[in-house]
Amino acid sequence: QVRLVESGGGLVQAGGSLRLSCTASIRTFSSAAMGWFRQAPGKEREFVATISWSGDSTYYADSVKGRFTISRDNAKNTVWLQMNILKFEDTAVYYCAAREHFYYTTPNDYDYDYWGQGTQVTVSS
Repeated sequence: QVRLVESGGGLVQAGGSLRLSCTASIRTFSSAAMGWFRQAPGKEREFVATISWSGDSTYYADSVKGRFTISRDNAKNTVWLQMNILKFEDTAVYYCAAREHFYYTTPNDYDYDYWGQGTQVTVSS
């Protein structure tokens, strides 16, 4: 059974930082594209960042580019999202997602096979 478990969310002041983690119990992690998405109250889920299986390729939403960094360690089946210079509008539930056997990056939520339960990030202004 595949599970993705996010952690690291919390309450932070604007301008602060948080680091989200996602550990995946998936045997094909090293050949999976990984992504982070978020959903704010009353809004649709939106793409945040994605990383290729090797970690060599990353892609970010314009709203987080330069502030967020996605990374991964295939030996630990873990992907991280380092979030710096957080803004009030970054407040959302953040979800980790995995696309098996995919050697590129993709910002499309419909491309992902598995999803975590989400972790809340709240940025106070």
